[in-house]
Amino acid sequence: MLVDQLLAANDRFGAVLAIDDGFRSLTYRQVTALASVMRDVIDRRTTCPRVGILLPSGGAFAMTCFGALWASRVAVPLNLLLSAEELRGIVEDAGLDAIITVRHFAETVEQMPARAIYLEDLPLKRKVFMKLMSRPPAAPRVEPDDVAVILYTSGTTGRPKGVQLSYGNLHSNCVDSMASLNLDQHHRFLNVLPPFHVFGLTGLVLMPIHLGATVHAIPRFNPLHAIKSIAEKQITLVVAIPSMYAAMLKAKSATPEMFRSVQLAISGGEPLPDSVARGFQERFGVTLRQGYGLTETSPVVAVCTEDATRDGTVGRPIRNVRVSIVAADGRHCGPGEDGEIVIHGPGVMKGYYNQPEETRAVIDEDGGFHTGDMGRLDDHGFLTISGRIKEMLIVGGENVYPREIEAVLEEHADVVQAAVIGVQDESRGEVPIAFVICRDGAQVDEAALRQFARQSLAGFKVPRQIRIESDLPTGPTGKILKRRLKEMVAVASA
Repeated sequence: MLVDQLLAANDRFGAVLAIDDGFRSLTYRQVTALASVMRDVIDRRTTCPRVGILLPSGGAFAMTCFGALWASRVAVPLNLLLSAEELRGIVEDAGLDAIITVRHFAETVEQMPARAIYLEDLPLKRKVFMKLMSRPPAAPRVEPDDVAVILYTSGTTGRPKGVQLSYGNLHSNCVDSMASLNLDQHHRFLNVLPPFHVFGLTGLVLMPIHLGATVHAIPRFNPLHAIKSIAEKQITLVVAIPSMYAAMLKAKSATPEMFRSVQLAISGGEPLPDSVARGFQERFGVTLRQGYGLTETSPVVAVCTEDATRDGTVGRPIRNVRVSIVAADGRHCGPGEDGEIVIHGPGVMKGYYNQPEETRAVIDEDGGFHTGDMGRLDDHGFLTISGRIKEMLIVGGENVYPREIEAVLEEHADVVQAAVIGVQDESRGEVPIAFVICRDGAQVDEAALRQFARQSLAGFKVPRQIRIESDLPTGPTGKILKRRLKEMVAVASA
């Protein structure tokens, strides 16, 4: 299903630029030939049904990932930013015996219990020339339920789990997202997301190939480089996380003219601060459209579209996806009522690799995926995210959702980003503590921010303490690591 899409793009758009990553520019015909070469390499070098890929965004990742699928293997994209120890745990869990990579990562890869296959050591040019002279081999026969990719969760809430995504999961999420957003072949994508994250894999590797569109990839995000690429390459579609948009907003040299070509800018992966959304609209004339998804849902669940947008929400579910809000007692919640977000649809994962109990804990008998996220639907079907169930605080017997407090703090003109955690308190059970990043040159203190919060929040929701920081600990995709914030509080209290 996925290799078939590449072969279809090869037939229809062979001479069209597929990927430009600053190192090489590849047409669809060249990507197909390279993927065919990698298929042969994988067949010769390993018999393992799973293949590790340690590569940044760009042509090398695309050709290797499709080569693995073409060789009837499960692709396992590996996180470039993990330590050798963290990566070793994933390699062992996935049972990999080979990792395709480049020598830039040699120091890390040589510590793995798997052999490295370095792209620099392969006779790619000679092999590709031969492939271009012949008809590509047929795509392998696969069933929609066959596993295509295993993506490991970031571990922001615990040990990483291998999310098994099938061909049907990924294909359906691509075509349903494309239909919901009215995308076509003429879009020019900017890829600033890592391919080991499902947001980058589905939205910026697989989806453009389904469309036959062009992708301009930046292997390592830099806000000035991203803005320059948007202007020079006349990018029409940007997909990024809020912290990336925030970094671009801080660029003093950026002008509205540089963003004139942008038709669609999607934000996902974490909550979008109002200050960033407002800043992008006021400064560049670009509307940032929020979306929501998870690794386990391939990922897109909902997104704000040009025809259906509501501030403060992540939009409506995409085609063929159904969202339910379920109370703790199993009752389905009505409009405006908070509960757990449960997802039904063709994008719901096959399960966690080698973890049947973990799988049963989140996928119910009806195939619904229990996200662990709290949210609510309004009368028109727009979804609002309240926070994580496990992050919910109980302050003096009252339920408090950190995201509600974060959203209020981010409304302050000087606050760029906020994160709220709960700490134990002898008298109230738990109390909220906030960490904020303020804009450059801001003259604001903790007392002023607490007073600002009191204007919108009940007294028990106002953070006991607000710490102003220059930076906050984040994971590979920019999500704030709240467990690290709790460690910071513990150290300070010791």
